[in-house]
Formats: sequence, structure tokens, C-alpha cells
Amino acid sequence: VADGMGGHSHGEVASRIAVQSIREYVARKVDGLPAGGNGSGSSSDAGNLEAHSMILATALQRAHHRVLGAIQEDGSLYGMGTTVVGFLLRGSTAAVAHVGDSRAYRLRDGRMELLTQDHTWVNEQVVAGYLSAEQARVHPLKNVITRALGGESEVVVDIRELEVLDGDLFLLCSDGLTTMLPDPDIFEAMCREKGLEEACRNLVQAANTRGGLDNVTVVLVSIVGDGAALADGYGTHSAQRPSP
Repeated sequence: VADGMGGHSHGEVASRIAVQSIREYVARKVDGLPAGGNGSGSSSDAGNLEAHSMILATALQRAHHRVLGAIQEDGSLYGMGTTVVGFLLRGSTAAVAHVGDSRAYRLRDGRMELLTQDHTWVNEQVVAGYLSAEQARVHPLKNVITRALGGESEVVVDIRELEVLDGDLFLLCSDGLTTMLPDPDIFEAMCREKGLEEACRNLVQAANTRGGLDNVTVVLVSIVGDGAALADGYGTHSAQRPSP
């Protein structure tokens, strides 16, 4: 999931470049890799996690430089950039990588866990103890991000390695969802429908009902057994965030 910034047209360019670059690189690199371990904690599982993490982190770094390259080639694109969150599943192992404030969640055994930390000014204040989570939600600087693909000359990618279990449900989303809906409401909307498509639509519609001030994009991935997954996504296009 990539959420562009820098004006509507420029943001779409940045997010399109990022998604295409990441898909191409990941597809090329995972071809021929083992499908993943069996979740036993063996050395092969650990090796798969490390390999998947490296592939995904490198994919985001390459996408960052692709966006920078496009800006250098066309000065009118100056100021564009994009957030991104990616999920790479291979067998019983997965990697989550992100830059910016697009998020990943995991729903397991009736509990929802945030897998990413927003790269925003307000989240830094929350971590430092200067703001509460509720204060951050309504702060006038809540949309100021501190990392993005296409921003600074270099970008730090946060990566998280996971072992997945049958029944896990993963959500990737843009901040258009999380700005409008607190986590308990996201959890409720995810659980309301059994089908992924309807659950995606519920999430987007719930955000739009609350005001829908930004693009809303969601992807749900359900682990259905032996590392197999079902996925669906849904999104809307409305306002585009300015560049930071």
C-alpha cells in the first residue's frame, strides 16, 4: 500500500512508481527461493525470515531511489513522495516493511496488534511521552510525516519479521483509514464480515462515513492453512495530502 503526497497528480506518480518498482524487484528475487519454513523455529525458518526481510527492505530502498530519479528527470515533480507499507509472505514466515504512516496490523485469537510505528512528528512526541495517543489523534500537526520515499536523499526502512499461523488476518492500510477510525473501530469492522471483500468495503465505508478527508486504501490478507493466503483490497480517491 502506497499513499502519495505532493499534490494529487504528483502523489499518484510517486505511489505508482513505488508500487511498480517494489513488485518487480520482489517478484524477481523470490523466484527460486524456498517457499518458507514450517514454523518450527528451525535454522531454515530463521534463514527464510532473514532473506525475505532483506528482499523487502531492499525493494523499498530501490523504490525510494526510483522516485528520486523521476524527480531529477522532471523538475515539475519536485516535492512528490509516498509512504509505503509492504508485506511479503512465504510459507510460514512473513516480513513487514514500511516508511511513513501507512500501517500494518495483525488480528490473531481475537486480538489486534499494530505491527508498525508511524513515522510522524506526533508519534515521536507520543513515544517521548510529550503527547498522549488521544492528543496525537487531534493534533494540528498529526499529518506531518518524518520519513517518505522520495524525501531525503536516503531513507531508513523499518522491517519486522514474523512467523504466521493459520487463521491470522493482516491489514495493510493508508492513513486515510486510521485518521478517521480509532483501532477499536477498525477491529470491529474487520470482524463484522467473514468475507475479505466485504470486510475491506466496510473499513473504507466506515472511514468515509466519519468524513473521509484523505484517500482510503486497505488490503486484507487471510492465512488459510499451510502458509496459503487469500487477499483482497479496496480503496477510494479523494483529497491528496500535501508534501511535508
